[in-house]
Amino acid sequence: FATTRPTLRRVTIIEKDLDNQICSTGFAVMRANSEKILPQFIFYFLQTEYFIERMETLQRGASYPAVSDTDVNNSLIPIPPLSEQKEIVATLDEAFAAIDTAKYNIKKNIENANELFQSRLNDIFSRKGEGWEEKRLGDVCENLDRMRIPITKNIRKSGNIPYYGASGIVDYVDDYIFDEDLLLVSEDGANLLARTYPIAFSISGKSWVNNHAHVLKFKNISSQIFIEYYLNSIKLDDYVSGMAQPKLNQKMLNSITVPYPTIDIQEKIVSQLDLLNEDLEDINEKYQQKLSNLEDLKQSLLQKAFAGELT
Repeated sequence: FATTRPTLRRVTIIEKDLDNQICSTGFAVMRANSEKILPQFIFYFLQTEYFIERMETLQRGASYPAVSDTDVNNSLIPIPPLSEQKEIVATLDEAFAAIDTAKYNIKKNIENANELFQSRLNDIFSRKGEGWEEKRLGDVCENLDRMRIPITKNIRKSGNIPYYGASGIVDYVDDYIFDEDLLLVSEDGANLLARTYPIAFSISGKSWVNNHAHVLKFKNISSQIFIEYYLNSIKLDDYVSGMAQPKLNQKMLNSITVPYPTIDIQEKIVSQLDLLNEDLEDINEKYQQKLSNLEDLKQSLLQKAFAGELT
C-alpha cells in the first residue's frame, strides 16, 4: 500500500513469482497470516472508504502528504472465518472484473469520441479553398505579454477575479490587468508536448495573467476562437524548446503558421465546431458520470462486504 498520498488508493497484490524482490520505502508491505486471513481480503479492505478516510486523517505534510507503516498496521480490520472471506473475495472478484470491463469500454468510447472530433478538425483545417491564406500567428493578433504580472502566492490578495497560468485558473485575486476577450496560450510546461489538455483557451472579462501563459488579442472574437481551435488541433513540437522543461517562447509562438480564411468563412467554421464541441462535451459528461457511478458501485460493494452483507 502506497503510504505517500495514501488517498489515491495505490494498492496491489504481489504474486509469488515476485517474492523476495526490492520495494521502495514509499510502500507499506504486508504479509497475510495465512491461518487467519486471505491476502485478497486485505487487498479489498485497503480500498474501502473507512480505511482511506482513516489514512486521510493521519497523513502528515502538505506538499507531500504521507502516513507511516505503523499508521497502516494499527488500523483495525474485521476478520470473518476463512470460509466467509473466500466467499466475499470471490464475489468481489467477479463484480470488480465486470466493473473494470465496463470502465474500459466507457473510456474507449470517450477516446473514440475525442478522436472523431480531432478528425473533423483536421479535415476542416486541411480543406483549404478560395478565401484561405496562410499567415504567421504574430501577424493576425496582438501579443500582450508585456502586460503580464506574476504574483507569488504569499502576496496575492484573495478576491473573485481569476488569476491565470499556463493551464487555466490557478487562483482568484482582488484586482485585474485585463478586461476583454483574449486567447491565452501555454508558455511552458510538459503539456506543450504531452497535450493531455488544451494549450490554448479563451478568457473574457476581468482577469490577471502570470508569465506562464501568452496573452493574444484579436480584432474579432471569431478569429480568436478559430485560432484557438486550430492551435489545439496541431502539434507544436517543432516550436517548443527543452525536453525536461518545455517552453514555447514568444518568438516561436509568433512564427507559427496558421490558416487564415476570410472572416465570413471563419465565422461559419467556428459555428460548426462550436456545435460539434457542445456534442462532445455532452458525451464526455455523460460518460464521466457513468464512470463515477461505477466507482460508487465499487465502494457500495466494499462497504457491504466488510459489513458482512455479501454472504
